[in-house]
Amino acid sequence: MKRVASLYLPDWPIERIVRLTVPAEPIAAPPEAVPSEVGTPDADRSAGSRVGGWRPGARWARGEGVHPFKAMPSDEGRTPVRNTRGGTSSPPSHPRRHPGLVPGSTAQKYLPRELKSGPRHEAGVTKSEIRGKAPTPLVTTRQDGNRLVIAAASPAARALGIAPGIAVTQARALVPELDIRPADPEGDRAALRDLALRAARRWCPLVAISSEDGLFLDITGTAHLFGGEARMARGIVRLLARAGFTARLAVADTPGAAWALARYAPQICAPAAQFDAIAPLPTAALRLEPRAIDLLKRLGIDTVGQLAALPRAPLARRFGGRLIARLDQASGRLPEPLDPVIPPEAIAVIQRFAEPIATADAIDHWLRALMPRLVSALAQAGLGARAIELVADRIDGVPQRLRIGLARPTRDAAHLLRLTLRRIEEIAPGYGIDALTLHVRRADPLGAEAFTETLEAQTPDLAPLIDTLANRIGEAAVWRMAPLESDVPERALHAVPALDPPPAAARDLKASDVRRLDARAPDHPWHIRWPRPPRLLRRPELLDHVIAELPDQPPRRFTWRGETHRIVRADGPERIGGEWWKRASERHSVRDYFQVENEAGQRFWLFRRGDGERSETGDLSWFIHGSFG
Repeated sequence: MKRVASLYLPDWPIERIVRLTVPAEPIAAPPEAVPSEVGTPDADRSAGSRVGGWRPGARWARGEGVHPFKAMPSDEGRTPVRNTRGGTSSPPSHPRRHPGLVPGSTAQKYLPRELKSGPRHEAGVTKSEIRGKAPTPLVTTRQDGNRLVIAAASPAARALGIAPGIAVTQARALVPELDIRPADPEGDRAALRDLALRAARRWCPLVAISSEDGLFLDITGTAHLFGGEARMARGIVRLLARAGFTARLAVADTPGAAWALARYAPQICAPAAQFDAIAPLPTAALRLEPRAIDLLKRLGIDTVGQLAALPRAPLARRFGGRLIARLDQASGRLPEPLDPVIPPEAIAVIQRFAEPIATADAIDHWLRALMPRLVSALAQAGLGARAIELVADRIDGVPQRLRIGLARPTRDAAHLLRLTLRRIEEIAPGYGIDALTLHVRRADPLGAEAFTETLEAQTPDLAPLIDTLANRIGEAAVWRMAPLESDVPERALHAVPALDPPPAAARDLKASDVRRLDARAPDHPWHIRWPRPPRLLRRPELLDHVIAELPDQPPRRFTWRGETHRIVRADGPERIGGEWWKRASERHSVRDYFQVENEAGQRFWLFRRGDGERSETGDLSWFIHGSFG
């Protein structure tokens, strides 16, 4: 029999924003201060134990990265852990052995506490209050015509009377300290899809997106791998709670019934009992349109059971076939196929041999056969390779690996083959090679490129040259310098990839935006009247035996690295002040730079620390920072 679980994330946009911007804090609390949020048995709750020995301060639970989801540990196979309160925390027992989880019992059918996670507002205590601070009301906004309205609100904001749909000005008048963030529907959908992909890899192979804040999980034939439906449901909710997300979960025979129960009465519905479970629920549990729900309320129909008792012909004439279809899908009379999220598969081509090969000519031959197959697979996926790896499986079980990096996405078979064949000598065949495999380790989207014939001069393509150099001498040895907005010379440049990045898309400004009045081109960070040396020293080096007149004359003589230089020409000074907005120690610091030339024609870039008049600007030491020519 088919079994479907519906996962509901009521505060998904709000908690995703909090997860991205604020590191997650430990969510554990003393059991006597607040009821459990992840559904441990009552006996464990009274003993003061933590579920499965979970450590709330674990590194993976703090949200160090920008992505809202991290790899979460499994709940299976945990050993008992001694806690600080004298009790012992252990993993939940098998549902068949637990007295409250006997299959078919009432405890298994109704598990609202085990299938919910998040703040227990009905108890009057929230997690933030336990930590000693009041929760900050947080809302997201969206544009509705000329109005800015609330798109989503946190539980703390809803408790203060702020609901989605009201104007932001009204909400700010009600709560002046309201934290307002712009809504990101595309980011929410992308993160929900990422959660679906992770669920498909971890819990069940068929996962579909049910709505903007929920998922369908087809757990048919997979629940026994996690100890049964009840234990699997608790494990899913518990992992999401540790990641900082409020979740509700229900299991039923149909997706419609599971969706309704997850939002109104989370439970594990017994097989073939889904209609009795959803009968007392409101009509909104059938995923009807708001207009139809309002009309049913005016007619006095409030629950699904009342709606199912009415004759079908008048309902179809009044509301159309969609209402009848939703009712039949929830009860199981009509099928509701799911549109699963398919995890992307790694691209790889393999060639196995009946007899081992051990010569360079044989490897060359089969690489020429494998590379077109790899390029065809990339073209079908619409991707371009950024890193490929050749794995030669030897008969002694020691694989030989050869990694090729690329400066930009490509599907040029000749270029990829040329880079790979140049490094064949790095492969040690040993007693023979059983198989050759080409893996795509990294890829980026790459669409079709138009081919145009023109007589105009074309910009040369440096990608093949950069790929050749990077794979021969190392990727870290090929880079270029780019300017930064800073007056301090050593901070005014940084290393970037060798190829120019794609041009940034111009921002579309409104007609009333004052930034449209500034039509000037952006200033270059390096002023053309004050040239810089093509190469600076790693750090400025101190000069000895410097003879110079104060306060603004260049040096006449100095000693650098044991060699004395006499200056015949000089230009300057160019005064550069410290960046006081970055460091308080640079508030009064001053550098006076000079371009000088010695008797042999060598040109140096020197500076004096201090302005020559005030002692707080520097100690008047001289340094060399670079050289010209």
